[in-house]
Amino acid sequence: MSKSNTILYLDGVSVSFDGFRAINNLSLVLDRGEMRAIIGPNGAGKTTMMDIVTGKTRPDDGEVFFDGEVDLTSHDEAEIAMMGIGRKFQKPTVFESHSIEENLMLALKGPRSIFPALFHRKSAAEARRIDDIIGVIRLGDKRREVAANLSHGQKQWLEIGMLLAQDPKLLLVDEPVAGMTDAETEETARLLKEIARDHSVIVVEHDMRFVRELGVKVTCLHEGSVLSEGTLDFVSADERVVEVYLGR
Repeated sequence: MSKSNTILYLDGVSVSFDGFRAINNLSLVLDRGEMRAIIGPNGAGKTTMMDIVTGKTRPDDGEVFFDGEVDLTSHDEAEIAMMGIGRKFQKPTVFESHSIEENLMLALKGPRSIFPALFHRKSAAEARRIDDIIGVIRLGDKRREVAANLSHGQKQWLEIGMLLAQDPKLLLVDEPVAGMTDAETEETARLLKEIARDHSVIVVEHDMRFVRELGVKVTCLHEGSVLSEGTLDFVSADERVVEVYLGR
C-alpha cells in the first residue's frame, strides 16, 4: 500500500501501558477525502488510537504517517495540531459566556490569548469564513446568542465549527451524537457528510443508527486491533463483531 494518496497511514502500531496492550499491531489506512466510522466495545483502543494520531501518546512500535509523508511519531501535540489534525472530544468545550460568532473568532485566531482575539477587527475574509461555518453548523439564526443558551446538540455543532475554523485536513470526532435528540442526530449526520466533501474525517461512535446514516466504511476495533472492516452491513454480519460488540 502506497502512503502517497493517504491522509492517515498506521502500520503495525502497538502501545502498552503497565503491561496492558492497548493497541496491538494495528494497521489502518484512511484515503484523502474519506470519512470513516470507527466502532467497537469499550477498551477496544479507539481513544488510544486517536491519542497516537494527535501525538498525545507515542507508540512503542509501528509507523504513523499523515498526509503521505509526515511521520507523526516524531512530532508533539502542538506541532501535529498546527499541521492540520483537529480533534473534537466527547464533551463539548465552548466559551459559554461568548456568542457563537465570538467562539468561532477565537478558534479562527488559534492559540493567541483571548483578549486580542475578541478586540481584533474581522477582515472581510475572516467574516466570510465565519459566515460559511455558521451556515454549515446550522446556527445562522443564533450567531449573536451566547453559547450557554444552546442545546447540548447545538453546542456539539458549535465545537465542530470551532474545529473547522482551524481548517484541519483531518478531523477526529469522538461520539458526536451522545446525548442528542433523534432530530439532532439526523442533522449531525448531514452536517458531517457536508464537512466530508472537502475534509477527511474519522468518527468514533456507538450509535449504530447514526453510523448507518453516515453511510461510510466502518472499522471495528477489538483488543487494540482491527477485527473487521467494510460496509456496516458487512461488519454487522461478521460473527466475531456480533459476539464481542453488537450482540450485547
